This record gives sequence, C-alpha cells and structure tokens, in this order.
Amino acid sequence: MSREAQMYAGYIVASLDRLVGCLSDLDEPGLNWRPPAQHANSLYVLAVHTLANAEENILGTLCGQPIGRDRGAEFAARGTSAREVEERWRELRPRLVACLADLPQSRLEEEIEHPRRGRITGHEVLLVVARHCAEHLGQAELTRDLLEASGEGHR
Repeated sequence: MSREAQMYAGYIVASLDRLVGCLSDLDEPGLNWRPPAQHANSLYVLAVHTLANAEENILGTLCGQPIGRDRGAEFAARGTSAREVEERWRELRPRLVACLADLPQSRLEEEIEHPRRGRITGHEVLLVVARHCAEHLGQAELTRDLLEASGEGHR
C-alpha cells in the first residue's frame, strides 16, 4: 500500500468505525429519529449513505469494481436494528482496506471519471471520501447528542 493510500485508509476507516458506532444501543425509533431541522437525517440514513458513498468511490470509481448504488434510496432508508448497518460495515471494511492496499501509486495520479464530479485524480477521490466521511461523522455525533438530549431512542 502506498503511504498516501495507507494514510487515507486509516482516516476513512476510523471515521466509518465511529459513525457506525453512533448507532449502538438504539432501538428502531432512535435509529430513525431526525433532529427537528429541515433536511436533517437520521443516524440510520447517515450511516447507510456514508457507507455507500465510500463503497462507490473507493471500490467503484478508484478500483474499478462494479457497484450498484441507489443514492436516492439511501436517504429514504429506515432501520429496525443497528445490526443491519454493523453487518454491512463488517463486510465492507476489509474490502475497502484490501482495495487500497493493492492500489498502485500510479492510480492516484490518474484522472478518473467520477459519476458526479467529472474527471478527478485518484488523490482527489480519496480526499473526497475522507472529507465526506468526516462531515457525516460530525453530523452523526451531533445527531446522537441531540437524540440523547431528547430522551428518545434507547433500548
């Protein structure tokens, strides 16, 4: 693994570990609770969307693996258990790490066609994923704090 890919993998995986952890010990209403703000998302939506984004960008865009993604459905997702997202992350995590471990440095230099951003380099793909994960982790941690302050959502 290139030193740069290793650095990004560490930050991306750590952010996703923490984001998925925000769902622990929540019941169905807690997973799907949304803060009282326009366009706010539930913890479940934040996790489903952020995992799908990392999968699409790293496995699909950067590593060329076929990925089927329905971005719109991610924002309508509702969960009955954190277990669903935790299992998804347990399956996805080693695939992301393996893909980045095998990624040649030259792929980071290449321009790649991104599904929403046009042509960007592999470096930019990793930066986009790391930034996206960190943004949604911050939202998830704040959402979890607001949920706990509301007194709802625990088993």
